[in-house]
Amino acid sequence: MHGVVYAAVAAGSFRRYATYRIATVAGVFTNTVFGFIVAYTYLALWAERPHLGGYDQAQALTFVWTGQALLATAALMGGGGLDELQERIRSGDIAVDLYRPADLQLWWLAADLGRAGLQLIGRGVVPMAVGALAFPLALPGDALTWGCFLLSVLFGVLVSFALRYLVALASFWLLDGSGLAMISGLACLFFTGMVLPLRVFPGGFGEAVQLLPWAAVLQVPADVLMGVRSGDGLVRGLVFQAGWAVALLALGRLVQSAATRKVVVHGG
Repeated sequence: MHGVVYAAVAAGSFRRYATYRIATVAGVFTNTVFGFIVAYTYLALWAERPHLGGYDQAQALTFVWTGQALLATAALMGGGGLDELQERIRSGDIAVDLYRPADLQLWWLAADLGRAGLQLIGRGVVPMAVGALAFPLALPGDALTWGCFLLSVLFGVLVSFALRYLVALASFWLLDGSGLAMISGLACLFFTGMVLPLRVFPGGFGEAVQLLPWAAVLQVPADVLMGVRSGDGLVRGLVFQAGWAVALLALGRLVQSAATRKVVVHGG
């Protein structure tokens, strides 16, 4: 029965975001324009440093457009609907949510998956298609790689949700969680590889950032799409993502349990 409820929540969230057609079109335009700006920047960088980070020029450009396709899907700049949860905690409306015969974390996870699905279709496909028409991208030609990429994107969205959910839950203790949300968004942009692929960073720092959970959100899916991860490397990448998703979702349940026991609702 609960599975039906969460499926309905996901479907409702999909329909809700589908109604914002002007916002979706504006987002597609913004992602596409920004994609061109970053793509030409990468062209200049890779012209000076060929095979930087182990990528050739086509792979570097593919990374750019994958990032634009997943920018809204994986909420790489934060938010993604969980800012609403923060506001409900601050205002005290969260008390209503806690009375629902449904798990708080699973409810918001279902809503986020519905949002991510719409954003992948609405704001992901078109920028990627435009990028493929304008530049020589290293896109796979087989359905299996595309399927693995979509599975990797799903795991990335789960990790992204888990991180954002922890930030939202911090509002149970903070009078204003906007500062933490901003810091989290900036960390996400840098450590996912949205600014530069994590493989570009040298030495121990480069190795360390690829072990952080943010790497599961963009770096791994992009590498799967480009075929950089294949065979055992592909399996390790998916296990890496799934491991962080399970660990962070479990941590979120612990924090949620502590927060609801505390029952400190600011402003309510």
